[in-house]
Amino acid sequence: MNETIQIIDDELQIRRLLEITLTAVGYNIIQSLNAKDGLIDAAAQHPSLIILDLGLPDTDGQDLLVKLREWYFHPIIILSVRNSEEDIIKALDNGANDYLSKPFRTGELLARIRAALRLSETQSESCTTITIGSLFIDLANHTARKNDLLLKLTATEFSLLSLLAKNQGRVLTHQYILKEIWGYSYVEQTQYLRVFVAQLRKKIEDDPSKPKLLITESGIGYRFGE
Repeated sequence: MNETIQIIDDELQIRRLLEITLTAVGYNIIQSLNAKDGLIDAAAQHPSLIILDLGLPDTDGQDLLVKLREWYFHPIIILSVRNSEEDIIKALDNGANDYLSKPFRTGELLARIRAALRLSETQSESCTTITIGSLFIDLANHTARKNDLLLKLTATEFSLLSLLAKNQGRVLTHQYILKEIWGYSYVEQTQYLRVFVAQLRKKIEDDPSKPKLLITESGIGYRFGE
């Protein structure tokens, strides 16, 4: 086992407990003490899974979760003293894969980590590349090419492209796309989505004014595919 797990938690005792528990079963560990370091460390070291505390000293963990989900596609497990239904639902809506309250049982945490990593691996193996006409999307490496030329996509643009491509042929509603990419707080921001769709069309369509890949379903949402 050589998966790397990142711990983002400012509490020394928790980090030590997690380090002992996780290294004992073969995981490599990255420790980050605050949100700023957590974001930098995640981008630099590409962990297989992140364990995130919500009560961070510099930024609320929910806000960090949203920022991570702009580009980080591996599992994130919340480990927090907050155990209200509101906090749990908000974290899951913001993109967390699982939620565990402190104090926690180490055996249960390890089981949830194994389950999250198994699911992530299965999803990665089942669909890592998508080809539609001259467009090639590499989900594992977060890259896209058109006519064999690498497209310069932002993290959000790639997330939007991936969501649409993985649902090729299906009509996705505005609300569904906004929830999946930006979270529940954006579900009414259809103009926001239109701006990103227009930007994406400029990069993937032969003629953005006559789109053949990213099709508008008037009043409903968007459908992807030729």
